[in-house]
Formats: sequence, structure tokens, C-alpha cells
Amino acid sequence: MADNPSIPQPESESLGNQSPTHLNLSQSDSINNTDASLNTVLAATPASDPTGSGHKNNLSFAPNTLHDIDHQHPDIVTTDISVATPLSGAQTSNAEGYSIYSNIKDGKVSIEHQIEINVVDLFDVQGNKDISLEEIMDSLRYVMEYRIKGGRFPSLDYDIMKRLADGLLQHMGDVEKKKIRAKLTEEADVAFQLFGEFLLEVKEFRQAVGEKPVSDLRYALKLDVRCGSGSTEQEQKSAVALIALLTTIYPQFSDWRELVKSEGQPNVQKCMSANAEFVKAEKMPEMGGLILAPQALCFDRKIKRCLKMYRTSLETGLPSEAIPDLQEHYGKNILPQPPRTSIFKMIWTQFTDFMILLLLAVAVLMAATKDFIAMGVLLFVVLLNAVIGFTQEYKAGKALDALSKLTVPQAQVLRDGATSMINSEELVPGDIVILEEGESVPADLRLAEVSQLEIVESILTGESVAVAKDPKEIKTLTRKLPLGDCKGNAFMSTVVAKGRGKGIVVRTGRLTEMGKISAAITGAGKMLTPVQRKLANLGKLLVVFAIVLCFVMAGILIAHHNDVKESLKIAISLAVSVIPEGLVAVTTVTMALGVRRMAARKAIVRTLPAVETLGSVTYICSDKTGTLTEGKMGAAELWTSDGVAYGFTESTSLDPNKGDVTRKITSPDQKPHVMEKSLDMVPPQMLISLMVSSLCNNSSVVQKDKEEMETSESSETTVSINLSEDEKAAEIEKVAEAAPVTVEWKGIGDPTEVALVVAAQKAGFPKSFFHDLGYTRIYEQAFDSERKVMSVVYKAPLDTPASNGGHFEFVLAKGAPEEILNRCIGYLPHLEAGSLSSPLDALKPNKQDIHKPLTEEFYDQVSETSGMMADNGLRVLGLAFKKVKSNGGGAAELHVGDGLDEINKLKDEKEAPASTLKPTRLDLMTAANAQQLADDDDDEEVPPGYSESDLVFLGLIGLIDPARAGVQESVRICKEAGITVVMITGDHIKTASAIARELGILEEGGRAIKGEELDLLSEQAIAELKPFPNVFARVSPDNKLKLVTALQSRGESVAMTGDGVNDAPAIKAANVGVAMGIAGTDITKQAADIVLSNDNFNTIVEAVEEGRRVFDNILKFIVYLLSCNCAEIFLFLLCSIVGVELPFTVVMVLWANIIADVPPAMALGVEPAEPGLMSRDPRSPRRGIITKTSFGVIMFQSWIMTLLTFGVYMLHDRSDPEKESYAQSESFTVLTSLQLLQGFLSRTMRTSVFKVSFTSNRWMIVGVLVSFVLMIIGIYVPGFNHVLELQPIDGLSWVRVIVCCVILLVLSELEKLLLRFTGWAV
Repeated sequence: MADNPSIPQPESESLGNQSPTHLNLSQSDSINNTDASLNTVLAATPASDPTGSGHKNNLSFAPNTLHDIDHQHPDIVTTDISVATPLSGAQTSNAEGYSIYSNIKDGKVSIEHQIEINVVDLFDVQGNKDISLEEIMDSLRYVMEYRIKGGRFPSLDYDIMKRLADGLLQHMGDVEKKKIRAKLTEEADVAFQLFGEFLLEVKEFRQAVGEKPVSDLRYALKLDVRCGSGSTEQEQKSAVALIALLTTIYPQFSDWRELVKSEGQPNVQKCMSANAEFVKAEKMPEMGGLILAPQALCFDRKIKRCLKMYRTSLETGLPSEAIPDLQEHYGKNILPQPPRTSIFKMIWTQFTDFMILLLLAVAVLMAATKDFIAMGVLLFVVLLNAVIGFTQEYKAGKALDALSKLTVPQAQVLRDGATSMINSEELVPGDIVILEEGESVPADLRLAEVSQLEIVESILTGESVAVAKDPKEIKTLTRKLPLGDCKGNAFMSTVVAKGRGKGIVVRTGRLTEMGKISAAITGAGKMLTPVQRKLANLGKLLVVFAIVLCFVMAGILIAHHNDVKESLKIAISLAVSVIPEGLVAVTTVTMALGVRRMAARKAIVRTLPAVETLGSVTYICSDKTGTLTEGKMGAAELWTSDGVAYGFTESTSLDPNKGDVTRKITSPDQKPHVMEKSLDMVPPQMLISLMVSSLCNNSSVVQKDKEEMETSESSETTVSINLSEDEKAAEIEKVAEAAPVTVEWKGIGDPTEVALVVAAQKAGFPKSFFHDLGYTRIYEQAFDSERKVMSVVYKAPLDTPASNGGHFEFVLAKGAPEEILNRCIGYLPHLEAGSLSSPLDALKPNKQDIHKPLTEEFYDQVSETSGMMADNGLRVLGLAFKKVKSNGGGAAELHVGDGLDEINKLKDEKEAPASTLKPTRLDLMTAANAQQLADDDDDEEVPPGYSESDLVFLGLIGLIDPARAGVQESVRICKEAGITVVMITGDHIKTASAIARELGILEEGGRAIKGEELDLLSEQAIAELKPFPNVFARVSPDNKLKLVTALQSRGESVAMTGDGVNDAPAIKAANVGVAMGIAGTDITKQAADIVLSNDNFNTIVEAVEEGRRVFDNILKFIVYLLSCNCAEIFLFLLCSIVGVELPFTVVMVLWANIIADVPPAMALGVEPAEPGLMSRDPRSPRRGIITKTSFGVIMFQSWIMTLLTFGVYMLHDRSDPEKESYAQSESFTVLTSLQLLQGFLSRTMRTSVFKVSFTSNRWMIVGVLVSFVLMIIGIYVPGFNHVLELQPIDGLSWVRVIVCCVILLVLSELEKLLLRFTGWAV
């Protein structure tokens, strides 16, 4: 759209250099005349005003007529106008117009690209924890001040401007929370300011605003608040200036009162009178303060642009005198410090835990009954539990301590033209950091120069393979590029594995990738595990029950005229019996033993409660690569353009001497055979396809036990691809081919590219083969997420006598199949034998091309084949080539060279107007850096002959990461156990879905979803998805955290796996965090609850089984203990109600608790798993430890023991004290023996005790024998039995004991039969 011509205007009113005109309004006029319109106010303009006081209120930049516009809507009039270019009066020599950025020149596309990124974030900022509204506003303010303001770009894309207007309006009304009186946020003020500045500068923005209903503007602008009593002077000036702009530009907004709520109009009138200079100022008031480049990765910016943004230079760096001001603005380069918990507080927390307080209360009650031995035992249990709890909490704090260790202490930085080592805390954005091999990166950098630079980023991504770096910018419409794709950046705490580099610091401290992770870990609280919550609830319930029982029992005894003191003593003793004093100890020991058993299964448990929590897991969210699969990429299939399919044997083996290429059967008359590894015996389609795989590639395969070959010390250069790199790769492969078969190999580079290199090697055509023929790489277009294609250009010598040493050139390309196919004009068809003297002749310049034009039928065939390969779980890449003119790189028909040596770039040297900001001290100190470089913002032109167009299609190659052995069976076990397995991967959705189907994760009717779709959904919307997806593809670590919280919100218990540092927040938030022991980073392991030492999914399933066993044993212990204790309580209550003498004395009760509670209960903690444990549904996290069924079991078992003991007691003659004592001794023996038998019966909750091996739990045998011997000692040992008030019993009494035990055994088996028959969950 063409701009309107500039409107002639007096110099005094030119935009950016105006002389403000003051209104001669008295204060009383401005207060009383609240109905005055803006035009009335402006009518007071002095006569000296060149525009004339009688002229309609138009700003000097407005058109002569306000109606020379296109009508977008019949009811809305919009203005199509432009800001005039400043007159000569606005010179850089004027202090008002000075800026060190006056020589920056930007392309329109680049400006729109930057605004588009910020517009996307404006609407996503609420749900995006990676960026704040403050950062977005700073970025937009920077773009306005240094790239748009001053008429640089009066016309930009309308759609972007329309969405920008919507985004600014959405946020300019934001108010501070927890304020009684509405107070606008700083971000709202910046949004308001930017709204006015874009209104002044950009025609399409004005058009978009003109289409807004006045009611929308009135609501969003909040002019009444900006002119209210609590507003700042800056807010008032901005409000008046914006009112002037809106009422002047748009006829539909000419009455300012329509833009303000009626109750706020008097305040606005006062503001306009008090700030009359801004009514015709034709600009927004300056906000003040430094406008420095926002901290961002800048992966989409060219190096020269980054240098100008951050006022720095690759030759001299920042001046030292500017560092203090920059540090004041950006802050120091330190990670957020996690909150420290003192050791004293950790210890105090252990003793204030509810269960510990409960045990201490029991100890006090024991002391009240003068049972000091039992009190000592309880205090020992309390101390032991406190030690264990403190140890676990101390270890958990190590995850936070590890973050501080990740800060790099020293950095090699360039300042004042000299290199020095400084404390990394002193780094600021704009510093030039030099990276050497073996050093850690001290901050987030935008790499400017690299020399064979490779960085290990496993601490962030989990990938142990070093990433080759390339300073070339990456164009994308989002700032959320996956870290692995940021080839032009280096991140804090990653390590330089190879080469050298020089980078610009672009993010420091909390804004670095490590800083964001640090904030996420320190801010995420760890939830109580299910067993912790359930034990706490059970303890509270038992306390209430004990208190009620104490009062009831004491009341009954006193009502029967018993001694008050004795009655209280008995009541307290019974209350003590209710509380399972061994609960914490047995639970801790049971979990500790579970930890030991899980360690033997390659699962290392870092927190004890995680053992039990695993047993209640309902969802296992697992990474695909390396956990569900082998983690080794290999070529599985090659389909060439002549319709032939090839397979690869031992594709995941990196050994180049193992494996072959076989031709697949495509028709009944064909026979499979192994392809010869000879140039004369392979079809051209296959050879050139494998050539693309090998040469369009920056990875290699080397011996594991030898150092990589170094050609020579490389000088610092920004060229990432050159001849020496190619020769080096060829030399490495020569060594690889000559190595013995027994040597171990490793891939260097991206796993996908390593698989492609291996595929070519197995066919017998490695890089060295082509290098020996004289093939040399001369150009590369690296892969980026926008093009989804990588291409290289090679030159090869002409072998004809008339060539005179000439060469020919060709392009090799690989990438997403659809992108490759869309760039092709033909394909290489089947060629008759003998049509070419060598398969490589297909690359040479010929007068007649041998390729055929691309047809719709061929396009469909490729699409169908690609879809079938993807459906089989393959990652599919398209392969293509193109011939280029010899000796020039230009078009084959033209004799004009278009090669690298003859590119003639034409750039727009448009000089930008000056900024309106006054120079700051920091401007002056860094002015030299900002002015010394010519602009380089335009895209680099690709030589026409090397462009990724007019390609010839070769074929498709499919890569696969095979599933681990045994995973399919483990997934089946999970389904039987009621556990949903969810695959989470960064892979493509088709590939992920195919692997998931193979493993049984994704079934018929299942659902797969991509990370970008997940970004659009809230946590609540994710939780409500039906059916819930089993596959999440192309996800980021943020998606993982979102998924965990969504599942937890619907009551699920989630186990989440991860390996990289970015996974740590999700792992910590999960009910059970599982880290990979091999691929995982230290910080991830320390944030996790469980570490898999073999990175195997099967181990998770085994750990779940162990977790269920642990919970089962804890439940058995609780049911056993409460059954025994309740039997004592019911027996006392029954005797009290009937009115007979109590069957036990207080000493007998305490002795029974000591010998019958702890030994058998401890033995239950090591009980083997019951059969069918993994056939049950998981226990709901909402379900308590004691369910209705388990409560019924406790009541049934306790009443059996109560009634049997009561019957024996009542059958005795108790006519005198001696007979009464004997009856009590026999009753004690009966009940204690029944309790010991109950220990054996409690080994199973549903399974018959006769189906369990008697000797499978030898600790139970030992525990029961110890308790039985102690009971016999208490009955028969003279002196001791007197202390316990017991006496020996005869043989008839033992017969009664045996009969009672048989009855208990039979009834217990009937109860378990009922549970099995009904299927009730215990």
C-alpha cells in the first residue's frame, strides 16, 4: 500500500522537533467547564500559532481532509494516513534527536518478524512461564525506539498491526493485585505508551485502531484511572497526549468524552488543562530511563545486528566504564538462590511431625502408667525415625545445592580490546566471551565466530553427543525454539567438547536457560506422598478414637463403683493399646527393605516414601528414546525413485564392517539378494541416494578407544564448512575402515545423521570413497526449522580429456519428504543397463537430462510410500540432487557465473532518521561500538545455481529407533495392573504412534497429540480430554510439567521419567519422579525420587510391583496390629458392660502389647508379594489406608478373638481371688496365642494361607517363636510371672488354646474366601 504524501507543515510543528504551545486556560475554567470538548480547549491557541486558531483541530501530520480513507465498515470511518518525514530541522546535532542508533537500517520483513514474535507472546504470556509481560514490553519498546520511530517504516503488515493493537489493548488496563485502589502496572503503562507511538508511526496500526468500537477503547484505555487521584504525572501526560491523537485523527472519536467513563470526565478535564502542552504536542511523552536491548537468545538475528543491539564489538568488546551501568540495568550473572533450610529447622520439623507427636504422647501415657521400659522403646523409635527423616530431607536439598555448583566461576572475556579472566558473575549482555576446548560456558551466548566448535549440552537436553555449532541465524516465528535446534547459541554450564568460539552474552542470571530451570525447581513444592497423607489421617483418627475410648472406659468402670484411680489407669492403658506404636518404625523398615530389593533390580530409590507411592501409580509417563526404545537410530528402509525398496541388516550397529544392504521383494518373480559393494553393480538411484546420506551430513563414526584425528590447528574463523573439514571427515572414515572388527565405535554428531552415515558405510560407499574421487564440498545451507531442508554443494573434476582441469558441481539435498518433493521438478527413473558408463555419470552435465518430469501419479506414489513408512514407525527423509553448470555454479544454459566468487549483493542503504531520545552516559560510552559496523540485516543471497529448487527426486530413507526387548510385555503387565502408559517424545507424531502401537501403548480408538496442540490447551482442558491421549509427540519440557499437573488435577498418581535438566521441574512435580541413570544429568537425578541405573522401562514396571508389595505389607501390618489391639479393647468393654471382673490387669495388657505387636508386625514388613499382585487395579490416591473392606476385616478378626477369649474367661470358676487369677492367666494365654496365630494369617489378605509357603517368610517364624517364648517365660518363670501377675496353666488350658486357634483359622479362611468371591478391594 503506498504511503500518502507528506503534509507540508511549519518547522515549529514538525514531528519530533516541535515547540509546545501552552494553553491560556485558567484553573477555574478548566475545573468548572467539565463539558468542554477538546476542540474548546484547543480554541485557546494563541494567535501567533501559524496554523490559525480558527482551523479545525488537526495535528500537523494529519491529512487535509479526515475522510480520504477507505471505509472498511459502513458504520466505521477509518483514516489511511501516514506520518510525515521530519524536516531538516530534526538533525542529529540537535540534542533532542541524537542517538547512537541513527545509522541502523532494517528491512521491513525483519521488523515485522520481530513484532510478530512479540504479538504471539502477548496472547500467550498468561500460560507461558518462560517469558514475562515485562520482557515482551521491553522488546517492543526497543523495536519501536530503535527500528521504527522517526518515520523509518511508516507502513507495516496490516494483520500484524491489527493483532498488535488487540494485544496492547488487552494489557494496558492491567492493575496491580492486592491493591484496594486501582493502580496500573508498569507493563500497562508501557503498553499505553507503545499504543500511542504506533498510532503516530504506522499507518496500518492507525487503520486497525480506527476499526475499534469506541466502547472497546473506553474500556481498555482506562483514561479515568490514568487521570485519577492516584495516577502518576507520566500517566496523566500520556493520557492527554493519546486523547489528542485519537480525537484528531479519527472523526468518530472527535468527542473525547466518549472515550472516558462519565464519572471520570471531570478528572480528565483537569488533566488536559494541567498538561495543555501535550494536547498539541504531536507525540507521546518520553518515559525516561534506559532502553537497552532485551535479553533474548537472538537465534534469528544476524551477528552484526546482535553487535549493534548490545553496543559491543568483536574486536574490542565492551568498555569497562560501561559495565557498572549495564550491571545496574541487567543485574548480575548469578542463578536464583534456592531457599536454604537450616539444619536446626530440619531437625525441628522431624519432631513436629504429627505421627512423631503422637508417639511422644503415647510415651507420656506410658510414663503415667509407670511402664518406663515401653516408654524407652517408644522414645528410641522416635529418635530413629527423626534421624532417618532428617537424612532424607538433607539429601533432597542436594538437588538445590547442585544448581549453585552449575554456575561457572571464571570466564574469558574481551573488554577494552584486551582478553582477561573475570568472575562470571560480572558478565553483562554485550560482553564478548571466548570459548576454548574443555571450558564451561559462563552465560547464554549468541555465537559469532566458531572454529570446529562442538558443545556437550547433555546437562540441558540429556543428549550426550556433542552438538556442532553454526553462527548462521535461524528464521522462525517463535522464540520457543527447542534447545537442540539452537545451533547458533551456547548455554550456561554446557561444556566445550571441541574447537574454539567467540560469542556475545545475550542472557545472564535468572533469564538464562539454567536460571529458568533453577527458578522452577526452587519454586516447585514437593507434594506429600499418598502414604504420608494416609498415615497422617490414620494417626489423627486413632488419636480421636483413643481419647473417646479413654473417657468411655473410665466412665463405665467408675459407674460400676470401681476405684477412680485404678479406673483411669486401666482406661489409659487401653487407650495406649489403640495406638500402633510400631507404625512409623515398621513403615520405615518396610520401605527401607523395599529400597534394598529395588536397588538389586537396577532402581535406586532416593526417597523412602516413593517406594510405596509407586504402588499407587495410575499413569506412567515415559520418554520414548532410550527408555521404551534402544536409543540407537538406524536405517531400516531405502525406497528409490525407480520403485525399488532396500533393507539394511544390523542397522543400529555402528561397526561399518557389519551389515549389508538387501533388495526387498516387491513382486513374486523377484528374489531377495544382498547388494554388491561395487560401483559397477549398484543402480544410480541407490548410489546417489546413499551419496546424499553420506555427503549431505556433518556427522561421522569413529573408534571409541582412540582419539579423533586432528588435521591441524585451526584458526579462528566464522566459516563452518570448508575443504579441511571435508578432508578430515574422509581421513576419519579411512581409519574406521582399516580398523579391526573387534573395535567399538561411537557416532559423533546428530543421531539421525550418524544413522545416515552408517547406512552409506554398510553399502560400501563411505565419505572417503567420494573424497578419493576428488569430490569436495564448497557450500552448505544448514537445516532450519522453517525450511526443513539441508543442502550441500560439491564439486568434482571432469575426467574428460578436453576438460582442461575443469570441474562440475552438483547440489545434494535431504529433508522432510513433503518439502523435498515440493522443490523437485523431476525424478530419476529406471535406467536400462548400459545407458550410463558409471552410476555417477547421472551427476555430470549432459546436453540431455535423463530425469523425467514430476507427475501427479509419481507425487501420489511418493506420498503413499512416505505415509506407509511413517506408519511403520520410521522417521522418513526425502533425498534429491541437482546438476549445476561447470566452472561457475550458475545455470547450465547461461554462460554467466553465479557461483560463490561472483555473487554481487545489492543492499538498500537507506539512512534512518534520528531517534528522539537524548543521549545517555551509557550511549556516549558505547557509541563507537554501535557506529563502527555497516548494517547486515538483509538475508544472505544464495547463488541461483545453488538454490534448493528445480531438484531431481531420488528417494526416501526411513530410520528407526527399535523398541527395547521386553517393553511390550511390560506394557501388557501395566494394563493388567490398571496402569495407563503414556509415551512422551520429541519425535514426529506418526513415528511415535507407530512405535506406541507396536508396544501396545496406543490401541484402537486411542489418541495421539502434538506439543503445539498441547500449548493451546489449559491444564483443565488437558485433564478433561476424552479419550486421554496415550502419545504426546514433539513436546517440550514445559509440556511435561503441564501434563503432570493436569493429570494430578484429575486425581491421578503420576510417575514421570526424564533425563535432561529441563525435565527436572516435571520430575519434581510428579508423584514419583524417575531419572535415567545413564543418560540423566546429576541435577535431574537429585530432583528425582527414583533413578534407573539401566534406563530401562521394564525396571519401572518391576519397581511398581515392588511398590505394591510394600504397601500391601504396610496394610497387613496395620490390619494385624489394629485387629489385636481392638480385640483387647472389645474384651474390656464387653466385661465392663456385663459387669464382671476385667480379664487382664494393666501389666498384662502392656506385656501383651510388647510381645505380640512388634516382632510379628516387623516380620510382615518382609512378606513376599502375593500371587496376582499385578493383576489388581492400582489403589486410588484418594482412598485411605483403611477402607470399608479392611475395616470390616479388622472388626471381624478382632471380635473373633474377643469372643473366644471372653468365652474361655466366663467358663472358669472365679469364686475366689486365686481362681480369678488363674482365669486371667488362661485368658491372657488364649488371647496372646490367637494374636500370634493372627500374625501368620495376616500374611495374606485374600489368598488362602495354605497356598503360601510356610517357610517363604522365615522372619515371621522367628518373630512368632520369639514372642511365644516370651509369653511362656512370663507364664512359667518364677518371680517374673509374679511381676506380671500371671501363674502357670495346665494341659487342659492349652487344649482350650488350641481349639480357639483352630476356630480362628477356619473363620479366617472363610472370610478370605468371601473376599475372593465378591472381589472386594481390601
